[in-house]
Amino acid sequence: MGLFSKLFKGPEIDQAKSDANAKKMRALFDQVVENGANYRLIFGYTEDVARFNYGFVHGSKTKIGNLIVGWNEASQTIVVVPTVPDLSGCGDPTYYRRAEILKAYRNKYPTDAFIIYPDKRSYIGINAYDWLEDESLYVYVSQEAELAAFTEFFLNCFTKK
Repeated sequence: MGLFSKLFKGPEIDQAKSDANAKKMRALFDQVVENGANYRLIFGYTEDVARFNYGFVHGSKTKIGNLIVGWNEASQTIVVVPTVPDLSGCGDPTYYRRAEILKAYRNKYPTDAFIIYPDKRSYIGINAYDWLEDESLYVYVSQEAELAAFTEFFLNCFTKK
């Protein structure tokens, strides 16, 4: 029974690798966000889906953007910092302050995403999971507790006026 339970259990998280990546995320975030240590962090990603139609050929192509997402409950702020799967660098932060948000909600279909509209013309969709195995596309980090805390913060703070 023990052998079969291990076979069907699926992949296991390499906690040492996850912890190392969590430290890299923290260092990158703190480097570009003022008072970054005051924010809790999760890894998230965004998708850009381009559809095409060439007569008989229909399809779509998806681009993945990796994000370090920080939130501060006291200031009711979410900060999104673009990064790459190996955490070798990052871009400039974008701030989403509750008082400045037009609307926000959690989208359950087709993917579980946190949607933020800072104005009528733009939005960001933040997808986040407790762990994603594909290191070529996503940051390798286990974040079950952090994701639960972010979800609670987002639903209690950003979706209610």
